Amino acid sequence: MSFQAYIDNIQKKTGKTPEDFKQLAEEKGLLKPGVKAGEIVAWLKDDFGLGHGHAMAIYATLNPAMEEKIKAKEKK
Repeated sequence: MSFQAYIDNIQKKTGKTPEDFKQLAEEKGLLKPGVKAGEIVAWLKDDFGLGHGHAMAIYATLNPAMEEKIKAKEKK
């Protein structure tokens, strides 16, 4: 499954875009330095019912360096 397919499926399931998740994460203080990926993934699983892979895809959109690595791998 492509990265974009993950994002599309998440949006269908939750009605939220990556930008919506970013805003919600900011409001919860999850984008501050020192917040670990596991905290964000747990929030996405608990509050939105996402599986681990889908939660990690949203985490990647909150971490631009990680998102670029994923997209670069898809192009290979």
